[in-house]
Amino acid sequence: MKSKLLLALIAITLTGTAAAQVKPEDAIKFRQSGYTFMAWNMGRIKMNVEGTYNKDEVIKAANAIQAIANSGMGALYLPGTDKGTGWEETRVKPELFTNKEGVGKVAGAFVKEANEMAKVAASGDAAAAKEQFGKLGASCKGCHDDFKIKK
Repeated sequence: MKSKLLLALIAITLTGTAAAQVKPEDAIKFRQSGYTFMAWNMGRIKMNVEGTYNKDEVIKAANAIQAIANSGMGALYLPGTDKGTGWEETRVKPELFTNKEGVGKVAGAFVKEANEMAKVAASGDAAAAKEQFGKLGASCKGCHDDFKIKK
C-alpha cells in the first residue's frame, strides 16, 4: 500500500495540465492519496503541538501540507468523478461540482491557512503553531462539512 501511495503522489505531481486526460478512477485515487498524505501530516503537527514540540517535524509537515494545498488538486475533480472508486468509493458530495462559489471559498481558506501554517512553523514558536494549527484544521473542516459524505 505504501508504494501505491508513493506512486499516486508522484502521479499527482506529474499530472499538471494533463489532468483532463486522467481516467476518472485515477483522478479519484490521486486526490484520495493527496488527502491521506495531508491527514498524516496533520497528525504529525497535532502530535507536536499537543506533546513535546519538535520544530523540525512541524516544519516538514507544514511544508508538505502547503505543497499539496498549492498543487492544483482541484483539477482532479473532473466530470464523472462525483461517483466511482479510487482506493475506495469516493465520498465527495455532488454539491462540490455545482457550488463553485462555495468550493472557491473553502478552497481559498484552506490554501491561505496552509500557507500561514508553513510560515508560522518556520518561526519555531510552538504556541503560535498550535494556534495556527487550529485555524488550519477549521479550514479543513469547512470543506468536510459542506462537501464530503460522512461514513
